[in-house]
Amino acid sequence: MEDEIEIPQYFICPISLQIMKDPVTAVTGITYDRESIEHWLLTAKDATCPVTNQPLSRDCNDLTPNHTLRRLIQAWCTSNATNGVDRIPTPKTPLNTTHVLKLIRDLKVGPLHFKTLKKIEALADNERNIKCMAEAGVAKEMAILIVRCFKENRTMGLEETLKILHLTWTATPEIRLLVNESSDFLDAVTWALRHDIENHVMVKTHAVLVLKLVLEVANSKSLERLTLEFFKKIVRVLREKISQRAIKAVLCVLIDVCPWGRNRVKIVEAGAVFELIELELEKPEKKITELIFCLLAHLCSCADGRAQLLKHAGGISHGL
Repeated sequence: MEDEIEIPQYFICPISLQIMKDPVTAVTGITYDRESIEHWLLTAKDATCPVTNQPLSRDCNDLTPNHTLRRLIQAWCTSNATNGVDRIPTPKTPLNTTHVLKLIRDLKVGPLHFKTLKKIEALADNERNIKCMAEAGVAKEMAILIVRCFKENRTMGLEETLKILHLTWTATPEIRLLVNESSDFLDAVTWALRHDIENHVMVKTHAVLVLKLVLEVANSKSLERLTLEFFKKIVRVLREKISQRAIKAVLCVLIDVCPWGRNRVKIVEAGAVFELIELELEKPEKKITELIFCLLAHLCSCADGRAQLLKHAGGISHGL
């Protein structure tokens, strides 16, 4: 029914070609739906107005809410409700740095801690909010919080903390220092992989995704001191087949750390070759297969890796 209704042209966002839910006007005078233009400004190679091609600032705060147009759109939707048109709700006020900093302060207040953590998780639902959180230093606070959970052996809020850290991760000098100055942070993220708590699938998936980001900024010294126990926990994720995202992240992690120190031998000792063959025999998606063969090539460059491949009945019979 809605498809048959003629929608006023000035209600339509020039980018999404959909009815605008939160119309905002750029300095060029063109109105867009906030989500569409903010995504454009955050991802486009050149920050220009899509309609006029004039330069725009990437600062989303330069966009002015068009309250008059939004009310007209809401009124039109209400009047066409009988024709199947849903009313556009009044948009929430965009997140700003002041609000984020207050939330960070509230995290440190015991009674408010978990409630604040849930608020931050709920707000991390769009690119603009995530960017604002990243710029305000949320990732560093989440990293510190994970280390605290690890040292206190506390799992409440662990899923939310890992998820927020993954979403807001920015490789700032502070984050790099936190990763490389001691093993606490890496140990804390790895610790999250061993828990079989109620929400363990999401906890472990987010932990592996964070781990991938952590190792991307780790220096050579940190990569060379990875332990056999570390690799056993990582390989366990492959054995448990927690999720497709987790499997891909683990494979990427293992490929990336192979060249450092004795990591190849440690990965083999952790039982990775057997798990990789078992995983490939289940005929996974193409991307996973590519990663499996890439990792096997690394591991079979050492004698122990080749020996483990030959021990598995499927290693030769399936041409692995």
